[in-house]
Amino acid sequence: MTVAMVGLLAGFIFHLIAHTHWDREWYLPQAAFHARLVPALDDLIDELRADPAYRSFLLDGQTVLLEDYLRARPDREGELRALVKTGRLQLGPWYVLADEQIPSGEALVRNLLIGAADADRWGGRSDVLYSPDAFGHPAIWPTLAREFGIKYGVVWRGLGGEAEQTRDLYRWRGPDGREVLVWHLPPAGYGIGAGLRSAADVLRTEWPDVRDVLLARAAARHVPVFIGADHHAPPAQLGRLRDLLAELDPGNAFRVSRLDEFFQAVDSTPAAPLSGELRWSYRYTWTLQGVHGTRAPLKRRNSQLELLMERSAEPLAALARRAGGRDRRPLLDLAWRSLIRCQFHDVMAGCVSDPVAESIAARHLEVESIAAEVVRGSLHDLVKHDPDAARERRDDWRPSLVLWNPAARPREGVLIADVTFFRRDVLVGPPTGRTPREGPGADGTAIPLQILDQGPARERLDASRHYPDLDDVTRVRVAIHAPPVPGLGVTVVSLADDRSIEPREAVSIRGRTIANALVEVTIEGNGSLALHDVRTGERFSGLLGLESEGDAGDTYTYHPARGSRSGRAGPATVRRVAAGPLVAALETRYDLVAGAGARGGRSGRVAVRCVVTLHAGSPIVRCIFHVDNDAVNHRLRARLPTGLDDVAATAGSAFGSVERTPVIVDTSMGGFLETPVRTAPAHRFVAAARERRGLALLAPGFFEYEWTPAGDFLFTVLRAVGQLSRDDLPSRPGHAAWPCATPLAQCLGQSRVDLALAPVGRPDVESGDALPHLWEDAFLPVRGFWLRDAVALEPAATGVELEGAGLVLSAVKPAQAGSPLVLRCYNATGRKTAGVWRFPESVHSAHRVRADERESAPIVLEGRGSAVRFFAEPYEVVTMLIT
Repeated sequence: MTVAMVGLLAGFIFHLIAHTHWDREWYLPQAAFHARLVPALDDLIDELRADPAYRSFLLDGQTVLLEDYLRARPDREGELRALVKTGRLQLGPWYVLADEQIPSGEALVRNLLIGAADADRWGGRSDVLYSPDAFGHPAIWPTLAREFGIKYGVVWRGLGGEAEQTRDLYRWRGPDGREVLVWHLPPAGYGIGAGLRSAADVLRTEWPDVRDVLLARAAARHVPVFIGADHHAPPAQLGRLRDLLAELDPGNAFRVSRLDEFFQAVDSTPAAPLSGELRWSYRYTWTLQGVHGTRAPLKRRNSQLELLMERSAEPLAALARRAGGRDRRPLLDLAWRSLIRCQFHDVMAGCVSDPVAESIAARHLEVESIAAEVVRGSLHDLVKHDPDAARERRDDWRPSLVLWNPAARPREGVLIADVTFFRRDVLVGPPTGRTPREGPGADGTAIPLQILDQGPARERLDASRHYPDLDDVTRVRVAIHAPPVPGLGVTVVSLADDRSIEPREAVSIRGRTIANALVEVTIEGNGSLALHDVRTGERFSGLLGLESEGDAGDTYTYHPARGSRSGRAGPATVRRVAAGPLVAALETRYDLVAGAGARGGRSGRVAVRCVVTLHAGSPIVRCIFHVDNDAVNHRLRARLPTGLDDVAATAGSAFGSVERTPVIVDTSMGGFLETPVRTAPAHRFVAAARERRGLALLAPGFFEYEWTPAGDFLFTVLRAVGQLSRDDLPSRPGHAAWPCATPLAQCLGQSRVDLALAPVGRPDVESGDALPHLWEDAFLPVRGFWLRDAVALEPAATGVELEGAGLVLSAVKPAQAGSPLVLRCYNATGRKTAGVWRFPESVHSAHRVRADERESAPIVLEGRGSAVRFFAEPYEVVTMLIT
């Protein structure tokens, strides 16, 4: 006898969950939806006050909606606090309902930290990780929930439709073994009960169908009924609706409930096991994995800002405060809030109208500006640089280069920095008779370094108590061999030092080939690369050749265009950019026939400029593509043949990696609501290897790739599409959104794409930390900050280093409260690992906490307080508070 049959005998208990799903911005801009949110919440407050039976309302699992409402209605904050404290208004735990596969793992943590702080301030947080509309979910999701003290969750897309997925309750196990009890929304999703109204004639028609769908999947006698949908005002007279349902269906019971009350009722229910990422629900509901290539420049910009915040602004602010500097947490909070508000699932996926995309670009600029000021001020604190005092001691200026190592391990090697030399004052304001000062620029300065580029520029030196000092300068891009810099440490060097430019393993150019002692890379005739791993003898060819194919889809779904072809318009030209010995680079240019002409022609064109760079002593081949797209309705991708068939690809993901085999689908079997895609999301890297032959593709953050059965990687450079939603796609019949034109999603004009390649072996892929270390060396190198107005700098005793095989640095940040420093790493392997954090001086105390910085447990210090030892279980996330 099935659970449903038992329920029919004993009676089910239906929990009415009143809610709204509120996309803060989507096919309309945020201001329009904000104007609709205010009256909707006005009505909700009035309804909750007037009807005691209206016990609770779920505000979509995100606190930002209350923040938005109170900006317009601060007079109702007291009423809202009372509703939250009594559980009648359920807030959070998210700050926003973000896409869960495109943002970084740390961005998801910041999202939940802000949501928890806001909910606590207003009266309390919902303890259900509510994810009703994300386009799939990462494997770390259960672990993330437990790191915030949450043991229940709700999901929809990415799960369902397979033989073993027939029930509504699952125990989803994270990589570290911890579980979350998950209720899976029905095929209609969170809107299944939107048609239920407090009118008997409506219920007689609507309720039987809703009930039958829910009971067919019920694993317990308790079943939630979600009543609400996209941007719906709160359902009226919820108590009356409950009573009418009870009259209509007397064999079952009906309650107006909070979501956590439902989960408490089913907590001990046996549930189907579940593990891994959730990205496959093609026979159940739309999975919409095609969004990972949409508006790719917007996604790359988001990754750039995440990297700036996570690995520069936050750690520098935390270390500067530890060294006695200013507390910059309010600015970090402001920047994170702005960035996370840009990570709504529709926004981050790129399936939004053009006005929304334009507003996101403006907000990204705000985030970058705040983060850059945090970095600048924190570095000044760390080296005791006072721009105001320096302005009064111009004769004492000793221009210096401040080196910052954002990795938690000592590093040296090639560093590229921009330095400036004074030429002439630029006077601003009415004429006063003041004579501008003049200097030699770089002409009279001996620079014992490799010069990569130089030219005239203007530089503004800012100080808080003086007007800006604007100067004409000579800007020189130099490469130096940086001295050893401790992990997360700061060092100061002067260009006047006697610095040799001859490295032990120099890099050189011969024709179209760049080589050092580790690798050789050659520009082939069509602009693709041939790579030779000197250490193993393995060779690869045809790497990063660009291909275009017609795209007849929309922002949600790629769909191939009939008869589309791809071809080069001409051979590649190659020019030497840098000749070594520290840095060697070649520039290649070519044109590509692609899609349709942006101005009505049958064929469009893409102009490509790619700079390929190799550093002395490094196996990493760095590539910067400058793509000028003048074609519409096409998908542009870079192919990397590896010669590795029958091998799984290892892709970076939030707090770890995931192995994936090529997607091979036989659509003739039928049952698909949407054609499964062959592409997949990745963070930072994707690699494949067998024994000593292998290749890693590295990127600054998120990207979309395909892994083919033949062993080729395909990296999505951009998708050029012109419609938010279409209803004529055989690969996804029906509109996924309210249709509108999206000409900006054609990605016309110039885009920059940073990539890197490195030969690897199977041990590198399995080690857990080798690929993250390659990624750090490619995109988080030791960085140089030039201080032309430096006076007697005194670097603080900085440096925090992480040791332990398979351990990967994730965060260094100021704590949410109090004075501690937060350190986070994760074990990227399936084996228990011993780790240690080392400090240059004694620390007072160390506590192990969850990612929400709660549940503190003290740890014994060693080495007179200079070391903290710990164990990390397989795939465990380890967070510590250091005072």
